Amino acid sequence: MPFEPINPPEFPTPIAPYSAGAKAGNTVYVSGVLALGEGGAVLHVGDAAAQTRHVLEVIKTTLAAAGATMADVAMNHIFLKDLGDYAAFNQVYAEYFPAAKPARYCIKCDLVKPDCLVEIASVAHLA
Repeated sequence: MPFEPINPPEFPTPIAPYSAGAKAGNTVYVSGVLALGEGGAVLHVGDAAAQTRHVLEVIKTTLAAAGATMADVAMNHIFLKDLGDYAAFNQVYAEYFPAAKPARYCIKCDLVKPDCLVEIASVAHLA
């Protein structure tokens, strides 16, 4: 099945060869999102809550470009640099998924840039 790359025009150029998302049939895949600005600059250094909010807003925009919403998200893949940020992350995350909660997992790991604290990749299904 062919897929359609999703690259919202307002996003900065990716720092690697990938699309912000891809739509295949009823499924939308959102690439791992970091709190990055133009030129790959890390945003909100040292603030896991602000990075989480930025990441989720990017995911929301990518989904909208594919005709989906946050309510369509079925799975989130979460990567935290420090599990000490877990509570701050969850507080912001809960705002974006107030009703049905998607499946998810959370892994502690190093991220592509040392100042990045949060990365999320999502999978959404359209009705």
